[in-house]
Amino acid sequence: MTKTVALLSLVFSLGLINWSIFTKEAQLAEGRIIYLELAPVDPRSLMQGDYMALRFKTALDVRNALPKSEEDKGWQHRVDAKDGFVVVSLDDNLIASFQGLFYGQVLQKKELRLRYRIRDGEVKFATNAFFFQEGHAEIYEKARFGQFRVDDHGELLLAGMYDEQLKLLEAVSHPE
Repeated sequence: MTKTVALLSLVFSLGLINWSIFTKEAQLAEGRIIYLELAPVDPRSLMQGDYMALRFKTALDVRNALPKSEEDKGWQHRVDAKDGFVVVSLDDNLIASFQGLFYGQVLQKKELRLRYRIRDGEVKFATNAFFFQEGHAEIYEKARFGQFRVDDHGELLLAGMYDEQLKLLEAVSHPE
């Protein structure tokens, strides 16, 4: 009986992991493309390899829009600040710009809702880091936008880094 329960637990766990991978791959293939303006910070970590820590301009807009009480010195001191959704509008290049917090209102044709999360007193979208191969920091220093794939629930997945002209930044491998 114990072996059967352990085997069923293993099969169930592996099934959940594979389902999660499948849904993320589907989102990367079929999700709606948008670009969020980046504000990159320190691009290196000795423990994790080369990466670019990411901040988003829209995250600052969300932080400024979150309600504050008179006794609070700032929104980050609020214990009731929660995850939520933000409304962005897309221009002709699919660059998202902040419109306001989402409270269930009807969205216009070029508007989209995106999920944000509050972690450690910071507003986060999808990820806060982009990892790249060691020695390629110079390529990604030009990053000004992150391309994201958004699903129907407002969840974002980072698909790539782009420069100011929305040109994909990627390392080119050279055969030896």
